[in-house]
Amino acid sequence: MSRTYKATGINLKSMPLGEADRLLTILTREQGLVRAVAPGCRKPKSKLGGRSALFVVNDLMLVQGRSLDKIAQAETLESYPGLSQNLAKLTTSQYLAELTLYQALSGQPQTELWDLLCQQLTQLQRATPVQIPCCLIHGTLQLLAWAGIAPQVHACCLTHEPLDPPITNPTWRVGFSASAGGAVTLTGLPRPHTAIQKAAEHASTYTAATEHRVQGKLSAPELALLQDLNPAEIQPTSPLPFPLIAAYPLSVWQGVESVLRHYAEAYFDRPIRSAALIDICFTTLPDLTSVPS
Repeated sequence: MSRTYKATGINLKSMPLGEADRLLTILTREQGLVRAVAPGCRKPKSKLGGRSALFVVNDLMLVQGRSLDKIAQAETLESYPGLSQNLAKLTTSQYLAELTLYQALSGQPQTELWDLLCQQLTQLQRATPVQIPCCLIHGTLQLLAWAGIAPQVHACCLTHEPLDPPITNPTWRVGFSASAGGAVTLTGLPRPHTAIQKAAEHASTYTAATEHRVQGKLSAPELALLQDLNPAEIQPTSPLPFPLIAAYPLSVWQGVESVLRHYAEAYFDRPIRSAALIDICFTTLPDLTSVPS
């Protein structure tokens, strides 16, 4: 006998199913992740058509099935239309949705995670183009902190020595390791000598010491930005650090995003597929530090 239940959910993933249906992955407040069929939603006059779009928040009535649930009714509460009108915002929202999916659980309430993601999407929708990288990096750090894996950036994770990035030194670098938990000094680590090892070093994928793998390297300004963002203290209610946008060039924000991306991918052992468009989207954004005052 089927069982119906109610839930408030946001659509995070969608794929066609059969001739007219769609399979949705929905993050709900009450039941966590739910995979449900939206029957007939691809038909021109279907009432579920718009309600099955990405990032639409619905008040749902679902019928529990053996393997997949089915949406019986849906009433839209929020839709974030501004996200689909800007490629950078849409890509950033998909990026944050992927990080959310990697840590969301099924069969139990996910109220805090649901509230956090909806808050991030609201902020992103309201953001100006120049604020989008800040929204992405701040949102990524919030989600990493929610998962309990916020990176340590004020001291080396291996030696525990404080890290004071020399901003004026263009060649200075510090490693970033998911297994170590954040920033690691490169001094004293095994240095590659063969051509293959040098190529591995250039790609930032050689093994640090004997236990920790370095996913990337940060320049002094990039580490300084991460320290200003202070991942260890970040909270779901932390305000967006917009004043930092004018303090660091766009290239620094891009470098931090790249390192955090590889850090998250290494920890969750899953690729962030939407990140493929991030570099292209960010290249077209304005850079406040290049505008004369």
